[in-house]
Amino acid sequence: MPNGLIDDSSLRAHPEGLALALTLPWYRSLWLSSVTTLRLTVDGQPVDAEDLAFELDGVRFTLDELPQQHDVLWYLQAHPLLIVARPQPAALGETHEVELFGELRLPYMQIAPGADGGPGVYVPNVVTQSLTLTVTDRDAATPALVTEVAAPPPATDADPFKLGLTLYSASAEFRAGWYDFSGLLDRVAELGIGPGIEIVASQVLPTYPVVSDEFVRTWREAFDRHGFDASSFGANLDMGRRRDRDMTPDEEFEFSETLFRGAAKLGFPLVRIQSAKPELLRRLLPVAEELDLKLAYEIHAPMGPNAPEIVKVRDAYAELDSPLLGFVADFSATMHSMSPTLLRAVRRAGLDDDAVQTLQDIWATDAPMRQRQEEFIAYLRGRDFDPGRLGSFAHLAFNMHGHVDPREWADIMPQILHVHAKFYDIDEHGQEPAIDYPELVRVFVEGGYRGYWSSEWEGHAFAELGEVDPLVLVRRQHDLIRRSMRALQPA
Repeated sequence: MPNGLIDDSSLRAHPEGLALALTLPWYRSLWLSSVTTLRLTVDGQPVDAEDLAFELDGVRFTLDELPQQHDVLWYLQAHPLLIVARPQPAALGETHEVELFGELRLPYMQIAPGADGGPGVYVPNVVTQSLTLTVTDRDAATPALVTEVAAPPPATDADPFKLGLTLYSASAEFRAGWYDFSGLLDRVAELGIGPGIEIVASQVLPTYPVVSDEFVRTWREAFDRHGFDASSFGANLDMGRRRDRDMTPDEEFEFSETLFRGAAKLGFPLVRIQSAKPELLRRLLPVAEELDLKLAYEIHAPMGPNAPEIVKVRDAYAELDSPLLGFVADFSATMHSMSPTLLRAVRRAGLDDDAVQTLQDIWATDAPMRQRQEEFIAYLRGRDFDPGRLGSFAHLAFNMHGHVDPREWADIMPQILHVHAKFYDIDEHGQEPAIDYPELVRVFVEGGYRGYWSSEWEGHAFAELGEVDPLVLVRRQHDLIRRSMRALQPA
């Protein structure tokens, strides 16, 4: 997914001068308070902040007002206008050199909690773009999609796992407006994917964190059409929603309870939780019991089942002793090599063969994730290569690719309630080149797992929009999982 606020169709005419139709540079909706910085240069001239206005859904804000808008959601498919006051309005067909710098903080990715009631430290997302744009009055056209895909083999009672996907797999296409929510589900059905459907609530709910009655109607109509099952409801906890402080414990509970009740309203049996604080779980368990919801904490790269942080969660679960508590296994934790999709992206960003090899060599060591990241950044600086040219890739290369042995999943198999079948590519041999799916299938079959494997294509973090069709890749991954399951069955 291109990490951009603007694209080739962003520059628009406006009565006050000109405007830029902005795209949220992330995979989920964020609060307007997440917008930390916006700086614009047009035709080499910096634009004063007083000459900029941010307009979302017809409501206008000055840049200074954005930090206070912690109740205003920038929905993933919305395209607010950054309005530029100029002496003369721009005309269709004019061309301008545009440089835009933006910084957002991700309110659910906390690096460190706040001290003495102040705000915590959160992962930033930095965007720098320089484009030559022509004033237009329309969005980019949606490309034609592949439709002729052979039907998958039918599921059988002998298959140990049920298959599905998380709609997160089509994050870039959904953000770009190629589908509305109903159309996305239609596309999934057209390709024979399913029956399990997982969502990230903050991505698809226009009224996040609330599940509206209108969304429920859209959801149920699509499910009735296609015979889908609700598998997992992804819940984030926006600790940094406010800029002046972190959420209080009461706010954490209230935000989580709202999401839980929305999940139950849509018929989900399981919520993927982000926080496993014992005091929060203790308050939420009665709500989960009332709603008959299982709560599963995600184990994601770079951690594995026996990482110290996860052992603390396991200890908390043992103390709480509830059958509703478990884990989501994310296969990003158990990769044997770096994804070719990532390696292509860093090459596009300017890394040569020696740098790409060094990246892989550092990744393969057993040093802690942050230490490996710092070693690679130091290597780049030693070669006079600005790590900023890689954007977030210098971090994501280590944060999103773990190399824990797949057999470690067996250590917690009874507590695994859902699987994120993470993948980045399917090669010409029908295999995932960086993740050993036949081995993972074997470990989970022998361990007795019998829940959903939810395909999660995360190549959008590294691939350009339109580079591949992720839902076609999901179908190919389903074929790989089916082959691997059935290879273990008696003849």
